[in-house]
Amino acid sequence: MSKGFYQVPTAFNEPVKSYAPGTKERELTLNSFKEQYNTTVDIPLYIGGEEIRTGNTKDLFPPFDHKHKLGVYHEADKALVEKAIATALEARKKWATMPWEHRASIFLKAAELLAGPYRAKINAATMIAQAKTLHQAEIDSACEFIDFLRFNVEYMTQIYSEQPASVDGVWNRLEHRPLEGFIYAITPFNFTAISGNLPSAPAMMGNVVVWKPAATQIYSARVIVEVFKAAGLPDGVINVVYGNSGMITDTLLASPDFAGIHFTGSTGVFNSMWAQIGQNIDKYKTYPRIVGETGGKDFVVAHPSACPKEVAVALTRGAFEYQGQKCSAASRAYIPASLWNQVKEYMTADLATIKMGSPEDPSNYVSSVITEASFDKLAKAIDQAKADADAEVILGGKYDKSIGYFIEPTVILTTNPKYATMETELFGPVLTIYVYEDAKWSETLKLVDETSIYALTGAIFSGCRYAIVEATEALVNCAGNFYINDKPTGAVVGQQPFGGARASGTNDKAGSILNLLRWVSPRTIKETFVPATDYKYPFLG
Repeated sequence: MSKGFYQVPTAFNEPVKSYAPGTKERELTLNSFKEQYNTTVDIPLYIGGEEIRTGNTKDLFPPFDHKHKLGVYHEADKALVEKAIATALEARKKWATMPWEHRASIFLKAAELLAGPYRAKINAATMIAQAKTLHQAEIDSACEFIDFLRFNVEYMTQIYSEQPASVDGVWNRLEHRPLEGFIYAITPFNFTAISGNLPSAPAMMGNVVVWKPAATQIYSARVIVEVFKAAGLPDGVINVVYGNSGMITDTLLASPDFAGIHFTGSTGVFNSMWAQIGQNIDKYKTYPRIVGETGGKDFVVAHPSACPKEVAVALTRGAFEYQGQKCSAASRAYIPASLWNQVKEYMTADLATIKMGSPEDPSNYVSSVITEASFDKLAKAIDQAKADADAEVILGGKYDKSIGYFIEPTVILTTNPKYATMETELFGPVLTIYVYEDAKWSETLKLVDETSIYALTGAIFSGCRYAIVEATEALVNCAGNFYINDKPTGAVVGQQPFGGARASGTNDKAGSILNLLRWVSPRTIKETFVPATDYKYPFLG
């Protein structure tokens, strides 16, 4: 029982280390990379306190060298998924009633472990599993993950502290109960931080979780499990299963105790799950919370008053960092004719200096895409652009999967603002540019708004404040995260709550108080100190 009103440590953003030549962090991470890369892993399911190895295994390979076997992971059958549900519900009996400050302590400790002894390990694991560079791993699996944990603890205390007004003789209280049942967390390959946050955010609020990481992220997910265990997270609060996605989802969504889904992934998969939940709605004890961040077709629009160099750098960074495999990555751009030649010159010069290869070599700016399926989809789109009359590959366009799934940073120039790659999410290092007539600025803003089904991120560049105001208003519905004179990537926890609408998700802003509110069920308590002893009201007299 709590015996005080506790103030948690003030949340702050974890500083991003430089990893410059000669730094300690560079040495530690590259050493960890070598050690892990040359060690074979055997990754079990984590259900309660058990590490379960079924013998039904799948191989793990780094995407930048698909001939190098890292090890295996074990797949669950339906019985083990059902065991994960039962284990979570049993753990809920104690976890849901644990005083909030003890839950806070666990996740604050996890943040400190990531900031210190586990930093090199989780960054190196992310580099290996997901082909991230030193810098991209640092801002993801270390800094953003740490930020999620610290800020969520602070937001949790804010939620608990806000209370309703009371009047004479009455004390009104509000408590935020965990949801009745378990949460299903489905996490993507591209951000280790998201894979840590999606199960831990509901758990922090007293919920129990069954977590299914993407198969291509299981390798680094094992380090997340290790960190949570080291932080003292009780067994059964977060249970980890891998295997056939359809079977796992069907089993979890069929349970009467299913209470919510925390999802990041494709729009199509999220839509199918939403429909499935709707079909099962009569089975559930409570209406499930459906929280998801899905696809994007993120834009950059330059006004004629913009600085060409700034636009070019934003496109190079926004489109090609982490091989364009960010849901916020710039994938379509609208450049005025008066600036196009300069922007093209700057981008051509920048891309000529970009190196591609294994993330173990810190001089490589980009590495491989995540899977052969992704590679094939991107190669097909590039080939189609080379063949189409209304498109032209002006930069990059080469690809090779003989060793790893490498796609060159590619720029397509189109004369058709509704060209396929202006509308279709590719999730790779492919940027499509449409050059518009300067006088058609307002028309172009309307085009940006109407071109995509998505509404995740977008950016405008302008030196004219009137143009900035016009764009901010015209594009109000097509980007949940809107950037003025900056690239559309790089949202920071506590600074730019992240999420989009339309086909980009429910916009519940992971890493904000808004997201945590989705994982609680408020209960109002009214206590009257001196109850009435006569049923009559004064008006009866």
